Amino acid sequence: MILAGGLGTRLSEETSVIPKPMVKIGDMPILVHIMNHYASYGHSDFIIALGYRGYLIKEYFLNYKTHISDIEVNLGTGEIDFLSSKNPRWKIRLIDTGELSPTGERLRLLEPHLNDDFFLTYGDGLSNVNLDKLLAFHLTHSGLVTVSAVKPPPRFGTMEIKEGQVVDFSEKSASKEGWINGGYFVMRKNIMDFIKQGESLEDGALTRIAPKGLLKAYLHQEFWHPMDTLRDKNYLNELWRTDQPPWKVLPRE
Repeated sequence: MILAGGLGTRLSEETSVIPKPMVKIGDMPILVHIMNHYASYGHSDFIIALGYRGYLIKEYFLNYKTHISDIEVNLGTGEIDFLSSKNPRWKIRLIDTGELSPTGERLRLLEPHLNDDFFLTYGDGLSNVNLDKLLAFHLTHSGLVTVSAVKPPPRFGTMEIKEGQVVDFSEKSASKEGWINGGYFVMRKNIMDFIKQGESLEDGALTRIAPKGLLKAYLHQEFWHPMDTLRDKNYLNELWRTDQPPWKVLPRE
């Protein structure tokens, strides 16, 4: 399941006209990068929770072959030939969960579509998290939710100051940051017992299950980066233009 319904207000340069998951990194929406990552591990059954401008995500997948293919159009006969295309064999359910619904409410509305154990992630961040290892870790414990814990990308350097004197000056370092929610979850369906109508997942169910020992952390120490701002988008595009972006995988057809 991919949460793709938020407003993305901190990236208003793009999201004033398109939903955040449709912002392009390279030649494809970040949403498709995320789906390619899952597909590379053999997961090809997707449920996408739509909200803000969700019809644009529907349009994209309804016309997916057109978006990714070279096309020849005979205007006289109306005949259309797809000269090149590589359609992944994905099953995608596009479900409207409300424009302003918080994350917990979106998940609650999708309960009829969910199996006992399922992946869940946000539609606005990229990672090279090993999904096989994440799932294997999840299956070793009896908790309800496994969250991928990551170190946030460093934003600023630090200084230690004593009596007006800088005694330590350090450039940006992720190693000094604490662990945060990286957004790649595995959940058991009975997490629904802890979700209340109209609340977010993060401020609601997860805060209630953590003291009960039902929220486990898989430590991911490799690449992870959100796309919260224009600066983040530009950085991810810079990585995409390299020979091997750290999250790039080849989808299985």
